[in-house]
Amino acid sequence: MSARARLRRSAAVALVSAITAGSALLLTACDPSAQATAPKPGSAAPAGTTGSPSAPGSATPSASASSSGTPSAPASAPATPSSPASAPADRPTATPTEAALNLTKGTGLTISNGTRYVVMDGRTVDFGTVVRDLAWSPDGKHAAFIDGAGNLQTSNPDGSHKVLIAKAPTGVTWSHPTWQVTTPDQFDKGRTNLIFTADDHGTLRLLRLPAQAGATPDVISLNPYSDENPKLPPTTGNRWPSSTGAHGRIVYANKDDGQVYLRDDYLRQNGGPVTKGSQPAADDEGDLVFVRSVDGHSHIFASHLNQANPDVQDLTPGAVVDFTEPVISHDGRTVAFRGPDGIYTAPTRGGKPQKVSDTVGLPAFRS
Repeated sequence: MSARARLRRSAAVALVSAITAGSALLLTACDPSAQATAPKPGSAAPAGTTGSPSAPGSATPSASASSSGTPSAPASAPATPSSPASAPADRPTATPTEAALNLTKGTGLTISNGTRYVVMDGRTVDFGTVVRDLAWSPDGKHAAFIDGAGNLQTSNPDGSHKVLIAKAPTGVTWSHPTWQVTTPDQFDKGRTNLIFTADDHGTLRLLRLPAQAGATPDVISLNPYSDENPKLPPTTGNRWPSSTGAHGRIVYANKDDGQVYLRDDYLRQNGGPVTKGSQPAADDEGDLVFVRSVDGHSHIFASHLNQANPDVQDLTPGAVVDFTEPVISHDGRTVAFRGPDGIYTAPTRGGKPQKVSDTVGLPAFRS
């Protein structure tokens, strides 16, 4: 990681600590201590294979739902299993069992799979409630997730000190929160927000609210990219937000036009399309990963936001299974993503994917 990135990350860490200290969040740094066994894995396949025939047939993947019940990708990405919104929050939705493969220890990688058990640091942590779409603050001290009732919560990394941030209205499905933490300067007083997708009876919008109890979400404004390109980005159909950097820029996908969009949230609050794809994630240096369909299967691609004509690289070439839900490690070197039989990682610049867990779920990097 460059010195510039380290400075921005240190500033973000300091900001989270300053904003949350003594506030209603009551969140403190805490390493996971629960020793529950791992969630029930999916069917295993030989490790490190991108050409395994274990994909669910050769049909085009469905675009019906994300891990929290919200549409998550165009036809290039398969549906993500979900737990019923009515599942009780005080008991597990699946019986945990010892996973045959769990190489997350020391990697910062976590996996949430719609149960109360989160894979973390080579073991699992019982959060005591259903955890969907788990996301981490830049300092790794705060978790945000959608609970079993479909509401937005935060907690410590061990699931303690839960705070109900906001309740989803009846008939509206929330999904895929991301932390937006900005560094104070002459233009920005500094913010700690949560951004997420709201599916209001089939209409998708991006919402944002402060990461504190009782906050009210607002629809994010989306303005033209520039005076030279005054076309307004789509205001509906937007999902899968990912915020990164000291100034809180956002990448997200639009299900209707199949484009990944960038929103500059620093000065002009503008944005525009950057590439074809879905389920984007970015890091502080501008590396972008996303999902794109190749020969009827979902592949993981990498590009760069800060290049005028960025190269696009397939990180899973030749794959005949579906790989989805990519995320970049904080040092920018590793991409983790979901396969049909577990979680895989690959170098951001390209290399053979390696299977690191039998647990099928949403990957995220805490550190």
